[in-house]
Amino acid sequence: MDNKEIQNLIKFVAKSGVAEVKLKSGDFAISIKNLPEQIVATNAPQMMQQPNLPVVNIAAPIPAQQGQAQEAPQAAQDTKADAEEAGLVKIKSPMIGTFYRKPSPDKPVFVNVGDTIKKGDTVCIIEAMKLFNEIEAEVSGKIVKVLVDDSSPVEYDQPLFLVEPA
Repeated sequence: MDNKEIQNLIKFVAKSGVAEVKLKSGDFAISIKNLPEQIVATNAPQMMQQPNLPVVNIAAPIPAQQGQAQEAPQAAQDTKADAEEAGLVKIKSPMIGTFYRKPSPDKPVFVNVGDTIKKGDTVCIIEAMKLFNEIEAEVSGKIVKVLVDDSSPVEYDQPLFLVEPA
């Protein structure tokens, strides 16, 4: 079975409303499961589909002058030093996934800037492989800054929040 046949089979299963299809032919086997809309809607935050945008080729950037090239890394170091000097604690991502500030689209965010949190409070959700993991605060204090946009991908150990410890 080639890719086009597999894609057509997936489309057929999705349109037909069948819950599951298993096909075996010689040493080739495929299993396609079609989740009902209710299950998908209750387990996943609603996400708006990005419109298909045309691909645009962009010319390579003009190399920065010597002084400008040194400013960007220095600015990043200054920001890191400022956070450490101010005594702020970073809540970091324990995994790779998608960052969500709300438990679902119709619910309020877990925390806002200025909110007081306690150790163990849920501050966000990270979705990894269709599993929604609640991320808890490791420290009590006040949220100073949210470092990641809602529905953005995050890396392991990426800072998510800055907290002023209490």
